[in-house]
Amino acid sequence: MLRVEALEVDIASASILRNVHLHVPARSLCGLIGRNGAGKTTFMRSVMGLVRLRGGRIEFDHTELNKVHAHKRAGLGIGYMPEDRRLVPEFTAEENVLLPAWSTRLKNAEQRLAWIYRLMPEVERFAHQRAIQLSGGQQKLVALARALMCGTKLLLLDEPFEGVAPVLARRLAEVLSALKSEGLAILLAESNEKHVADLLDRVFVIERGGITSESADTPVG
Repeated sequence: MLRVEALEVDIASASILRNVHLHVPARSLCGLIGRNGAGKTTFMRSVMGLVRLRGGRIEFDHTELNKVHAHKRAGLGIGYMPEDRRLVPEFTAEENVLLPAWSTRLKNAEQRLAWIYRLMPEVERFAHQRAIQLSGGQQKLVALARALMCGTKLLLLDEPFEGVAPVLARRLAEVLSALKSEGLAILLAESNEKHVADLLDRVFVIERGGITSESADTPVG
């Protein structure tokens, strides 16, 4: 589903990612695990086309993403949840969720929204509240729902558990388990895997911009 080969990224003349190789198979939940500053966010932004590559190749679903403009990648079925959520404060929760559908002119947006609400009914409960009125945990759920609007094949989730209460962390883990059973490919970036250790098919450890180890608990293909 997602294959990255020899990825190199510099930011302001500093080397951030170095010779990164990574494969996220279809129907798998994989973890990109590393401390703050290890390069996790830069990797996610690289896949989404938000930073310039110095070298390497990114392939998604038999499409070479290096040749696809950033604004067209969501339309390929990739959903991205950034670490800082990036919601539009004055928009309602539902309007934030629908943003990718509007930008990609998604034809089945209403059906997709209904599916998301079935998966996360709590989001529907505060759908008409403005994002600025929501708690940090509620905003995390909205950001995940927004990623799901266009993420029909692949989800990139950057630190979804950071700063959330234990109750919400358990709820997020339940949602991820359900998404895994739906057949999505998911790459989850976290400082550690404690919240989803039992769900991960494959773990990539990143340090100082490079993948230092890879382990697979269950066969994925």
